[in-house]
Amino acid sequence: MGGLAVVIAVALLARTPLAGQSPSSAAKTTATAKSWTAPRTPDGQPDLQGVWSYASLTPLERPADVGGREFFTPKEAAALQAGVETDSAPAPGDPGTYNALWFDRGKVASNLRTSLIVDPPDGKLPLTAEARKNIAAQEEYSRAHPADSYLDLPAWDRCIMYHGVPPISTGYNNTYQIFQAPGYVAILDENIHDVRMIPLDGRPHLAADIGQWNGDSRGHWEGNTLVVETTNYSDKTELRFPSSKNTRAVERFTRVSDDLIDYQFTIDDPTLYTKPWTAVRPMPRLKNYEIYEYACHEGNYALMHILSGARAEEKAAEAAKLKNATR
Repeated sequence: MGGLAVVIAVALLARTPLAGQSPSSAAKTTATAKSWTAPRTPDGQPDLQGVWSYASLTPLERPADVGGREFFTPKEAAALQAGVETDSAPAPGDPGTYNALWFDRGKVASNLRTSLIVDPPDGKLPLTAEARKNIAAQEEYSRAHPADSYLDLPAWDRCIMYHGVPPISTGYNNTYQIFQAPGYVAILDENIHDVRMIPLDGRPHLAADIGQWNGDSRGHWEGNTLVVETTNYSDKTELRFPSSKNTRAVERFTRVSDDLIDYQFTIDDPTLYTKPWTAVRPMPRLKNYEIYEYACHEGNYALMHILSGARAEEKAAEAAKLKNATR
């Protein structure tokens, strides 16, 4: 049930270059698109190469406290931005983590949207009743058994996968580097070092019984848009939204200016959702940006320490229980 884990994720959001904008900004975007010519690779493909960011503070689902509104107020957006730029002291016994300087959560989108999800219009995941029940059961189990085994730990604690496909941004390393060669597009997500090789020659997906952590991707061009279909997820896959081995993702990458890719994805999985849902966001280009190695935790020592720490806590709790029983 790891694939049903619910993670509150943040990611930058915009519809297509026109949707969700004011009339003036929509007109400006239209004028820019008309005056801009998409570059091409030597073999004639639309050129998506470069380093692009999907960092943002817009949540995947619309928060309950915005009352169903499609947009944040400027005051709310400013408070959200300030909240991630301010450090707070760790709880007693917590060694702490990176400070605000080291995080890369992105900025509040200028269009102030309240959710990545644009369809359904309420900005919520259209989960089935059975899926909600299973997710609640998994969450209850995880609270009671956070580290009985390495299998109880999420894939990112185990340095197997992090952002997933499609990606939902987290606190840092929300970066895609796209490469192109005749017949292929390759996408590097350095966080835990995933390279997605996407063939464009129309070959079929892998056999249905072959599952992979990040699924099996196949791409084709529709005009200037790269359309990527991903299937064959493993039943162990943990995306940052509920998923299963039956999940099908369709991503659309459209470069709309020198420094912006319009990105959207649709998720279809009848075993979890009552209907397909769609999320959109822009991916700005990172200029003069160099990606360094992400080593996760070398030697996987952290996994051993998490498990040994859990055993120590259990031993201490048992000792306290015996001590209270003998009083």
